[in-house]
Amino acid sequence: MNDIVGIDLGTTNSLIGIMDAGFPILLADANGERLTPSVVHFSGAGAPIVGRPAARMRVVSPADTVYSVKRFIGVRGDELREDDEAVSYRLLRTPGQSVRIAAGAKEHSPEEISAVILQKLKADAETALGRPVSRAVITVPAYFNDGQRNATKRAGELAGFVVERIVNEPTAAALAYGLDKLKSRAKIAVYDLGGGTFDISILELNNGVFEVLATNGNTHLGGDDIDQAIVSRLREKSGLTGDDATAVSRLREAAIEAKHRLSAEPVARIELPFVRATESFTYELSRAECDELSRPIIERTRAHCLRALADAKLGPADLDEVILVGGATRMPLVQATVAEIFGRPPNLSQNPDEAVAIGATIQAGILSGAVRDVLLLDVTPLSLGIETFGGLMNVIIPRNSTIPIKAGEMFTTAVNNQRAMRIQVLQGEREMARDNWALGEFDIAFEPAPKGVARVGVQFEIDANGILHVLARDTKTGAEKIVEINSAVDVSDEAVEAMIGDSLEHAFEDMNERVWTEAKLKAEEMLGAVENAFALVGDAVPADEKAQVARLVAELRSALESGEVQRLKNANSALDKATEPIAALLVEKAMADAGLR
Repeated sequence: MNDIVGIDLGTTNSLIGIMDAGFPILLADANGERLTPSVVHFSGAGAPIVGRPAARMRVVSPADTVYSVKRFIGVRGDELREDDEAVSYRLLRTPGQSVRIAAGAKEHSPEEISAVILQKLKADAETALGRPVSRAVITVPAYFNDGQRNATKRAGELAGFVVERIVNEPTAAALAYGLDKLKSRAKIAVYDLGGGTFDISILELNNGVFEVLATNGNTHLGGDDIDQAIVSRLREKSGLTGDDATAVSRLREAAIEAKHRLSAEPVARIELPFVRATESFTYELSRAECDELSRPIIERTRAHCLRALADAKLGPADLDEVILVGGATRMPLVQATVAEIFGRPPNLSQNPDEAVAIGATIQAGILSGAVRDVLLLDVTPLSLGIETFGGLMNVIIPRNSTIPIKAGEMFTTAVNNQRAMRIQVLQGEREMARDNWALGEFDIAFEPAPKGVARVGVQFEIDANGILHVLARDTKTGAEKIVEINSAVDVSDEAVEAMIGDSLEHAFEDMNERVWTEAKLKAEEMLGAVENAFALVGDAVPADEKAQVARLVAELRSALESGEVQRLKNANSALDKATEPIAALLVEKAMADAGLR
């Protein structure tokens, strides 16, 4: 095969994709996750742990868990800044020589750690495709210098790739937004605020060809700085001034979670039991306080934007589009700042976490010859998905997606010893499955196993004729079923309008019911998990900690009976935080059982 994959090697998360039937498809790992946290944990024995499992080790073993390594790739010791030392692992700096990182009783170069992340992406892609993959396009910030670009290429080669091209992230993002399909000439600003780097690029499109008119940025400015500002505030409020790395890591995880929640909520409650010895910490971080801490960091991007515009000899009014890239751009303050700088609201049509990876995949397809003129005959008038546990509608293909299209997700069982999964195909815009249209259903059988063990991949594909093909596959046995549904696209305008009207009319009550159902499912799962955890490591849990957990379990059961959403969410959060030390014991036990300690 002439496959070339596209890779976004990000500071916070990384993704990999491939062109399929003329469309960019981001590939998921065995758990159905497309985003792979750019985190590597070195245990000192055995292979390093990568991705989501490694991210969980940041609390348990912060000194041996490396994150944000992109900040140090191609950087010499004398180029490090004071704020770089805020990471939980040890940096080894020698003037004139590349930075090295101490973790797992060894020294590593940033390229070697990046290569470990790329190796995981490569393995995930090969598993998903069922064939070897050896060629790649990898993106970098436009502001990366030659040393950083060459170091990124070396990382790809260490991972076993032939790196066909290093592509600027803003150009990739513009491809993902479909801006190559704008009018014959257009000027575009790409504002990219990721975990560790900031880029602003001014592009000019001329008959499908992108030209970078100007670029500016800072390779040491990003969401990590916002996280650190919040951590500093939490340390101040908690009185945590020592060098307890585990406690600081717990504060960092709480800060990141709170920042994410504050993009949608006005207040995020932080609860950390036993953050220091017997002391617990509770704090309510408001969006206003988060904005106060973040504003000086976000404001630093303004000067770069103005310089880039000046270098391009343009004013804000000369731009046709402003697009956002990078997870930090989900923050309302960032979006408001961008609108103020450029005098126009930014384009929010794409997932900022995935845009660069999709663009890299399109560029890979151009190089491999997989991208050719494709006739787009129609769009999906309504969302398509399946019913999941609790009677929820899980959307797989959103409405207005251009066809042909293929998308899928991985699902698992919700009860023990389940022998089959019923796939009910739905169409509509309501939150609950019962309020949408049922297009068809079928069962796929598998071996009985504990809940959460069985894995069933569900893939929707709409061909150019508007026919929906639904495939369900048991990943363990390979057993699969495929059905065809003819009515996925052929829906009358009146029916579409009626469904959308219903979704708007009932939006508030639908969302309330979904939030309650999700909180209820989480509560039931947590109660079962606590029971199992005590059975496994209960003897190692201090009596006072057991008593606190028992009290919170009782409150959670009471909240379930109350029907009060916020009370249930608070009870879920409180129990979740209180059981973090027990979760750490479970991790240690699992590592011991696996011979890692």
